[in-house]
Amino acid sequence: MSDEIDWTEMRGRMKEFIEQVVYPLEEGFDKDTPESQAALKAVQQQAKDAGLWALGHPKDIGGQGMPFMDYVHVNEVIGRSHLGSDAVGSNTLQDSIMLRLYASPEWKKNYMEPLVAGEFRQSFAMTEPEIASSDPTKLQTTAVLDGNHWVINGHKWFTSGADRAKYTTVMVRTEPESTPDHEAFSMIIVPTANPGYKIQRDIRTMGMLGGHMEVIYDDCRVPATNMLGGRGEGFKIAQERLGPGRIFHAMRWLGQAQRAFDLMCERLNDRAIRDEKLADKQLMQAFVFESAAEIQQSRLMTLDAARKMDAGDQARVEISLIKVTGARMLHNVIDRAIQVMGARGVTDDTPLERMYRQARFARLVDGADEVHIYRTGRRILRAFERGEGYDFGEREGEVWHVSRRAEV
Repeated sequence: MSDEIDWTEMRGRMKEFIEQVVYPLEEGFDKDTPESQAALKAVQQQAKDAGLWALGHPKDIGGQGMPFMDYVHVNEVIGRSHLGSDAVGSNTLQDSIMLRLYASPEWKKNYMEPLVAGEFRQSFAMTEPEIASSDPTKLQTTAVLDGNHWVINGHKWFTSGADRAKYTTVMVRTEPESTPDHEAFSMIIVPTANPGYKIQRDIRTMGMLGGHMEVIYDDCRVPATNMLGGRGEGFKIAQERLGPGRIFHAMRWLGQAQRAFDLMCERLNDRAIRDEKLADKQLMQAFVFESAAEIQQSRLMTLDAARKMDAGDQARVEISLIKVTGARMLHNVIDRAIQVMGARGVTDDTPLERMYRQARFARLVDGADEVHIYRTGRRILRAFERGEGYDFGEREGEVWHVSRRAEV
């Protein structure tokens, strides 16, 4: 991709592609049927032919190298469809960058560029059913070094996409109990064809089978070279993966909310009651106002967090703010759109009922809202306790102290 291409032009092209090519793919799509997979492959090829594939991936691994902030804007319209990320190759971004930074030369050579090209899928395993996910220092899955192999035992769930993935990057405890918690865990790549990798079920979430797998690791042996980075670097790698990921989640939520907003406004102008358009009702106009305000508030907060992250700040306060408020915004806007649609809104005649279920899940994904709320409140209060306070403004050339301090 030429550096001269304006992201606004790319965003417009992407929006047109999502609406005209990806929306029709949603109708009757079933991830488990050969017909649906063939249709998805055809759309992916269209994205490649149109120059819309793997926009945010670095050029040296087969992507187009779009700068982070530019890609954030484009990711907003990719999120208008739940199939958008798959359709344009953006679903592998976090994992491909993780491999690029931390994988062994062998893994980089054999897996990185094919992953970016969409030749296979990947998955990531952190969450476990036996412990509270809000405290990952209590993860129980372990890996023990036996010669030149790691032997992994444990139980993970919500490993999204594991049923179709070539491998899973799994977070495991590799260090003794006496090791400080944040230095005790590592990331190890496990091929899903490994005989010790045993998928138990596709977990139904809000009535849907969404590819969120429960997996048992039973004496799962993998070469020592499958470790990402060094021993004990699991939390460091996870933070580098999850931080940008939360920005991408929030921008995709904005895309979903804007699609719901469009459907709501179109319905209000098209529907009449007693010879008067719904759009003329003051209560309906209030729906539009509240939705527009919440979308714009969330959008500006998300872009602010993305700018800070792009400048090298971990932006932990800002990330938590957008995670919680973004999930609430998504739910509220979709809820109003369903109310405007009436009975049709809870059928699969529109994408709203699926979007509504995903919106509820948003309050749990990447950390429950409550965890982000209490940690953010604690960070800010401790900044005041240290005499630093909290500056809502932006000081040029300086990042906010409160967001750069390590959790204590």
